[in-house]
Amino acid sequence: MTFAIIKERKNPPDRRVVFSPQKSQEVIQEFPDAKLIVEASEVRIFPDEAYRKAGFEVKEDISEADVMLGVKEVPVDALIPNKKYFFFSHTIKKQPYNRKLLKAILDKRIELYDHETIVRKTGARLIGFGRYAGLVGAYNGFRALGLRDGLFSLPKVETLPDLEAVKAALDTIQLPNLKIILSGTGKVAKGAKEILDHLKIREVSDAKYLSKSFDEPVYCLIDVMEYNKRSDGTKGSKSEFYKDPSGYESDFMRYAKVSDMFIAGHFYGNGAPYLFTREDARHPDFKIRLIADISCDIDGPVASTIRASTIAEPFYGYDPQTEKETTFNAADAITVMAVDNLPCELPKDASEGFGDMFLEHVIPAFFNGDARGILERARMTTPQGTLTERFAYLQDYVDAVS
Repeated sequence: MTFAIIKERKNPPDRRVVFSPQKSQEVIQEFPDAKLIVEASEVRIFPDEAYRKAGFEVKEDISEADVMLGVKEVPVDALIPNKKYFFFSHTIKKQPYNRKLLKAILDKRIELYDHETIVRKTGARLIGFGRYAGLVGAYNGFRALGLRDGLFSLPKVETLPDLEAVKAALDTIQLPNLKIILSGTGKVAKGAKEILDHLKIREVSDAKYLSKSFDEPVYCLIDVMEYNKRSDGTKGSKSEFYKDPSGYESDFMRYAKVSDMFIAGHFYGNGAPYLFTREDARHPDFKIRLIADISCDIDGPVASTIRASTIAEPFYGYDPQTEKETTFNAADAITVMAVDNLPCELPKDASEGFGDMFLEHVIPAFFNGDARGILERARMTTPQGTLTERFAYLQDYVDAVS
């Protein structure tokens, strides 16, 4: 079976890749029946020459490959019919801007495996860039703090070679006393926590965080049952919440009243309560004035995230009174960091980490008869140009394409 590392064609350019040259070598060493070729690219973090030196063909035409491995959406005119494709399609939530892409995939009889759909039987995701989003997002939050308050000046992550350099930059700063809330327990939150722990910020319990003052920076990690509660006052459960969140309401305000900074690393499910609303943000007791929204759901559970920001201009201000955007350092504004492609700032480390997961969980499925059902669960479309049963809910979404 022949795999191809495809060229990323989306703008702005994404330098990440599924397999580095070294990881590509591991693939063919571990699976002798696998062949791997590389589509020529001028933007990839690992240059074409690095793949050639590792023993791989770099070609303009990769149509001989059976399986195409990419990161971001493939433009419709670049899709090769009757192939298997892996990339983030951003269609599984019926995103309007990619309707035509999914329709084209069906028309071209392509088998699509979205990286987000590569999951365990339980539904837990097996691969992704979440850790790197968390790492960069938390770093950017502190960068915003330093710039806004004139405390220190951290370099942009994209100017640093790797994660080691990112952490070295953090070693040069000194933080004021502040209380930080971090939401989530998945890979994103764990990445953000890695930055907080590197800075030696003390983690404290909910009870202490909510009731005490500190003479040092502290943070508190909260999950869905900390920032949500049953509307009827009875005791809820995490499993119940995930099954049906309609009987719950936000309990985030108790944290907002005592926090200076919020790092949003949670996953937000459809139908769940918003963490805080625009009305909440106007409340005199709402104390948070810096939000690193790594989750970045626009006009959603974090009311101050009114748009995604960019790597070039990562910060803006949200004025709770007018509900409008302002400068990131405006008086009484909430400073917002809401970059929606954070791992792009750390392409080398992010690619290497992603490749580790992809080699462990996905490649073996092509050679062991898909023993764990990885491919079967992940496959969104069939060679017959139809949606699989698992993703049949997207049919009305596809049919809406004119």
